Amino acid sequence: MKKKLLGALLGITMAAGLLAGCGQAKDNGGNTGGAAAKARTLSEIKEAGTIKIGVFSDKNPFGYVDSNGKIQGYDVYLAKRLAKDLLGSEDKVEFVYVEAASRVEYLKSAKVDVILANFTVTDERKEQVDFALPYMKVALGVVSPDAALINDVSQLKDKTLIVVKGTTAETYFSENHPEIKLLKFDEYQEAYDALLDGRGDAFSTDNTEVLAWALQNKGFTVGIESIGNLDTIAPAVQKGNKELLDWINSEIETLGKEQFFHKDFEETLKPVYGDEIDPENLVVEGGQV
Repeated sequence: MKKKLLGALLGITMAAGLLAGCGQAKDNGGNTGGAAAKARTLSEIKEAGTIKIGVFSDKNPFGYVDSNGKIQGYDVYLAKRLAKDLLGSEDKVEFVYVEAASRVEYLKSAKVDVILANFTVTDERKEQVDFALPYMKVALGVVSPDAALINDVSQLKDKTLIVVKGTTAETYFSENHPEIKLLKFDEYQEAYDALLDGRGDAFSTDNTEVLAWALQNKGFTVGIESIGNLDTIAPAVQKGNKELLDWINSEIETLGKEQFFHKDFEETLKPVYGDEIDPENLVVEGGQV
């Protein structure tokens, strides 16, 4: 799990990253059967005095509830800043907990104004939601027990790989490695519990997350640090909500001038990663990859 190795692996070109690998499944990370509802405009959000932002509650260190019952993480740090700059206080954000497979539906049904839940940008997802400028880059990783370490995808043949429904990991392995049996869960905590108790041989999700988890759980190592594409993570709004989208894009560009996302990294990710990950291999400032 060396920093320079991750840097080299994540240094693949975005052009290559936008090919087939991490393309999203037909549900595009969200149940599409929810009833459509009109999203609130920027003006309506200001009038209401709160902004509803969908985040994960179990994806440490990006969106999670800590031991004191408080929501924390890289995505949450950004959500609070959006609320502060839009409504005058970070307390004006109403956090709505989402699962990977519910993110699109929560936007379509207007249950949230914005999704900030480690949402990977894919072409198929773009057909259903509007993505703002990116604030992070990521690929897939695979974590497994040290006693039976998986360090090459060929070792997963006829084995069980744990994935979370509605994620790019589910899509990538379904489309590219049908020889691998997938054990699917709705929530990240369920997936990690399954790995811990041996129901699967390995677990795949964003490499940034499995690297953090392995550092916090002895006996597990990310044997495959990067597989699939180099993708980007971005905020998402309901399709056609241009006023809110434009404001978020402008905000991300402005935040880039103050190196906001490097500060976010230092506050929320550095305590977990230490020196294992160079922020330049993860952080995107001003929406410029």
